[in-house]
Amino acid sequence: MLHLASRSPRRAELLARLGLEFGILDLDVPERQGANEAASDYVRRVAREKAGAGLLAVVAVAGAVVLSADTEVILEGEVFGKPADAAAAAAMLRRLSGHSHEVLTAVAVVSAGREAQAVSLSRVTVAPLSEAAIARYLESGEWRGKAGAYAIQGVFEAHVARLDGSHSGVMGLPLHETAGLLRQFGVLP
Repeated sequence: MLHLASRSPRRAELLARLGLEFGILDLDVPERQGANEAASDYVRRVAREKAGAGLLAVVAVAGAVVLSADTEVILEGEVFGKPADAAAAAAMLRRLSGHSHEVLTAVAVVSAGREAQAVSLSRVTVAPLSEAAIARYLESGEWRGKAGAYAIQGVFEAHVARLDGSHSGVMGLPLHETAGLLRQFGVLP
């Protein structure tokens, strides 16, 4: 049976688009970038640690397959995690305003006998944001719990001038890469 090791309703929604049945594992895995840890290494490590923790939670389930992902917004090498509050979200949005940044999503799939991983890299260009636009977006509350303080699938999409890459990857689960991994594990035909 397939298990999604994520609390993200967006990831569950995206995974459901593949027509699969799956269970959801509510895990608490720390997401802290190590000193001198490259952004790509960090994202891959966190996805792998979530999958491993998920596999431990379902180790007694025969044929269990666990999928996890981690998504980070990266500007000039700096990882923009989830903002702690509205002030932190506003600061992130000001820095993203008028610039292109990377969104990196690592997907990990594990079972009792194997592990595989894929990474999706997208480039997002945010139009210049006025202070009024930032304030309106903060009032929406959509920024809460979102890497980089925005959700591309919501009202913020009006501020995205360009997207090069995977829309679902920016949302948190790149479906093309995910489907490929699940085929390797025999979960998808």
